[in-house]
Amino acid sequence: MTLLLKPITRLSLFQTHFQINNNNNPRARATSVSCSWSHGAHKIVREFDPKIPIEKAITPPSSWYTDPSFYAFELDRVFYRGWQAVGYTEQIQEPRDFFSGRLGNVEFVVCRDDNGKIAAFHNVCRHHASLLVSGSGKTSCFTCPYHGWTYGLNGELRKATRISGIEDFSINDFGLVPIKVATWGPFVLLNMDNEILQKDNIDTDNVASEWLGSSSELFSLNGVDTTLTYVCRREYIIECNWKIFEKVSIQSAEGGSKEKENDRLGSKAFYAFIYPNFMINRYGPWMDTNLAIPLGPRKCLVVFDYFLEASFKDDKAFIERSLADSEKVQMEDIRLCEGVQKGIESPAYSTGRYAPNVEKAMHHFHCLLYDNLIN
Repeated sequence: MTLLLKPITRLSLFQTHFQINNNNNPRARATSVSCSWSHGAHKIVREFDPKIPIEKAITPPSSWYTDPSFYAFELDRVFYRGWQAVGYTEQIQEPRDFFSGRLGNVEFVVCRDDNGKIAAFHNVCRHHASLLVSGSGKTSCFTCPYHGWTYGLNGELRKATRISGIEDFSINDFGLVPIKVATWGPFVLLNMDNEILQKDNIDTDNVASEWLGSSSELFSLNGVDTTLTYVCRREYIIECNWKIFEKVSIQSAEGGSKEKENDRLGSKAFYAFIYPNFMINRYGPWMDTNLAIPLGPRKCLVVFDYFLEASFKDDKAFIERSLADSEKVQMEDIRLCEGVQKGIESPAYSTGRYAPNVEKAMHHFHCLLYDNLIN
């Protein structure tokens, strides 16, 4: 088993399998979080001790999965720092394509302009804060449905209505607020850190290093690339904290006779978890990705996207059978996750223990999360 998690500075049980880096931004961050709110969240974080070996360790307390202040603190420290997978290059394959989404309280839109350049912005009108677009599609500009302020795909404000009589107003100061965007393989990544200025040119190698550590080549060698055909997306709203859904284990497997292998799974598989919330599963002719998006302390949106090798894209019976098998597995997982959330909220539960032989990945994930939250 090979664990592929976001790089950290503290030595880990799996340090031989991935690059150790410091992913935290060392600069001070301007934040709206109050001192009392931050202090309360820090107190909850410290209820878990990552220095205790797994054989003696206690799991994080139930408050990590239920407390609203911890959830807000988690968004700021985990999801608004570093690269986050939000979509696929196929969604913005042609000029004027766009897709939108939400992460925490950040509404975003990603687009490709007429010159083929990819850009990302906060999906919020600078006039009175209306959302500009929803879903995905094709457009030559973003027009606010509220009062008609119009923005180019480069984020510039083109038209501002109802400004007669306004003073000290410059149209150049009211463009859309940019978000740092990059691509790696078939994935679109955003970095929400408001201290990082948008650059015209982003070094793909640096992005790969920050997002995948030293494992980017391993992903490419295992067929995680842009040659796959996009099939479909399925979304599930699950009544559980996003951390409960995380499987946090990654492995590669090979072997077995062709006579016995499942035609959907094949004889070779590669499963990867990218901290904090993204999973890539490459098996047989398929690749599917699972993105767990937090919606609150006890709710998350899980997005499944399915890709297929081009030679299978016209085999409708195979695709339908494979998706039906996958759907069955997802329904079983959802029931389990929602049951765990209910149990965590019970007064009978506070903390648990790890099974050392099979839950090293889970323990390591909790240690990574602790490092993000405490620093």
